[in-house]
Amino acid sequence: MQQVSFQSRNCCFLAELNNGITSQEIVRQLPVDAIVSTWGDEIYFEIEVTPSYDAAQLTSELEIGDVAYWPQGRCVCVFFGLTPISKAGKPLPASPVVLIGKTKAISLELRKIKTGDALRVIQVQGNVPKPASNAPRAERKLTQTEIDALVRQLLAEKATQELGSKT
Repeated sequence: MQQVSFQSRNCCFLAELNNGITSQEIVRQLPVDAIVSTWGDEIYFEIEVTPSYDAAQLTSELEIGDVAYWPQGRCVCVFFGLTPISKAGKPLPASPVVLIGKTKAISLELRKIKTGDALRVIQVQGNVPKPASNAPRAERKLTQTEIDALVRQLLAEKATQELGSKT
């Protein structure tokens, strides 16, 4: 599993991507900067890479929180609620997708992301091997944008944890 962070001006959230070929090819292209489109409670954005997938992986069976690759639009999609064609309380994509991961982000937060917003997807560096303790380290200060994104990410994680403890 690989953790990625989705960062916009109004929202920052995490997702766990699975170990499938499609996910791995997308992660290799990170960071990705994109412009968001929305469709009901789905955000999606085009990516430059056309990852591999097997037709048997295509599905329309989704759950809230699923992250998917939509081959028809060459887009990554985050389903955080119902789409305009949803049935039975589950998100339904416009056409079949390849599941690549899951987010526990709260839909109320994700609704802050609007069509036309800039979005950056980055690999969370927690899974990267740490340098040897005697290796020189480059020290740098975080930019205000990076600090703001981290604060939003931490607040989203805290809200998710609080919501989970109430159930």
